[in-house]
Amino acid sequence: MTSDRELGFTPTYKLREMIGSKEISPVELTESHLRRADELDPQLGIFITRISDQAMDVAREAEAAVMRGDELGPLHGIPVPYKDTEPMAGVRWTHGSLPHTDSIAETDALPLQRIVKAGGIITGKTNTPENGFAGTTENRLGPPARNPWNTDKTPGGSSGGASVSVASGLTSFATGGDGGGSIRIPAAFAGVYGIKATQGRVARAASHDRNGGFSIVNNATSGPLTRTVRDSAIALGVMSGYDARGEYETLTDDVPDYLSALTKGVKGLKIGWTPDMGGNPVDPEVVQVTEKAAKVFEDLGATVETIDFTPSNYEEVLWTFFDYFTIKGLHSAKHDFDNNRELLTDYFGEYMDRANNLSAERMWQILCDIGWYRTYVNDYFSKYDLLLSPTLAVPAFDIGKAPDVIGGKQVPHRLWGFTPFTYLFNLTGNPAASAPAGFSSDGLPIGLHIVGDMRDEVTVLAASAAFEEAQPWADKRPPVS
Repeated sequence: MTSDRELGFTPTYKLREMIGSKEISPVELTESHLRRADELDPQLGIFITRISDQAMDVAREAEAAVMRGDELGPLHGIPVPYKDTEPMAGVRWTHGSLPHTDSIAETDALPLQRIVKAGGIITGKTNTPENGFAGTTENRLGPPARNPWNTDKTPGGSSGGASVSVASGLTSFATGGDGGGSIRIPAAFAGVYGIKATQGRVARAASHDRNGGFSIVNNATSGPLTRTVRDSAIALGVMSGYDARGEYETLTDDVPDYLSALTKGVKGLKIGWTPDMGGNPVDPEVVQVTEKAAKVFEDLGATVETIDFTPSNYEEVLWTFFDYFTIKGLHSAKHDFDNNRELLTDYFGEYMDRANNLSAERMWQILCDIGWYRTYVNDYFSKYDLLLSPTLAVPAFDIGKAPDVIGGKQVPHRLWGFTPFTYLFNLTGNPAASAPAGFSSDGLPIGLHIVGDMRDEVTVLAASAAFEEAQPWADKRPPVS
């Protein structure tokens, strides 16, 4: 009989095959998952809310469907932890914020609906920083998310609980959301694979309810965190596609065949590599590991060039953009944050202060700047097929101790200075992934950032799969697993 640990580290596509062949039932798999959660969650801070009884009810229904011989979806019977920045009807929805501790969602997020329709079994809501507004995962609701490679270290954020659930072998697939790197940051720190699709590929809606829940950043997109690229291709295919209910613009073209992308390879591609994206502070060890990873693509038949990629001052543009959507969110929420300021984290309170002082003139300038960045990146992709960089400037650091100095340079923004590579592509909307590239001398994962042209997740997935085959990572297991 397969152990709980081995099941937890079994890829989604293999679990689905086992369910289809009746080698394991959805009930057995969900029970195994819940036992693993009992063991791992207290050590790693994975969940904000668990819904074990509800998950078991769904698992029994899924098992009955198997026994009846019903047509089964691509995620049928697969346990899926879901990030707590998006709603699930009837379940506590906190956004990682103490003022929302008792809020209950009235609707299901659009990506969640698709996962459930595909047969996924939601087992709980994963840990996230307050309103998703940090690159690490601490809030005032409970313990922080901890990195299973070293529990003193952060797993990143804002999809920190999700990345930990995958890295520790609780699950093979968890959902994340990425508004400034929040899938790719924790994927890199925790040593898993995460992909942010082209903006609008995954339909999302601005979510409002009478209890004060709100979704505040419309440059964010939902996406998968997995251990294998194949699992991400499956999950992204489920989550993607037009939906008229999406409040934000959703792409109307057909969803590409992501699974067929996995065998395309990179032969003949022209790829640019930047170690610092315009002189950003980066740990030399991170550059060493990721540059070696970039050279793997040459062995696979691509042309890789070190390039001058310098879109200046985009950090300030993103933070002002965040401030704008903080205003939008605060005005649309029913909960009065000003009367509960003592309940907020320091970092979210700082966003509120800046948002309240944001001028219309400054916001107009920011929107103009975003247009310039999109033109800059589009021009790059008229010459190259992919862009490679480190995902992050450092390996994971101690919880609550983001570095002030990296590679001998002062960082411009302590809260986000360790992640200068990710958020530009939320402003431009390009698809981007983080793949495990190797480890630091302290045994901490380091991620390679793989960025594609607009609407071209296929090439990102093809490159990711080719790299995974050349330099496998899924067999690497952290000490806490």
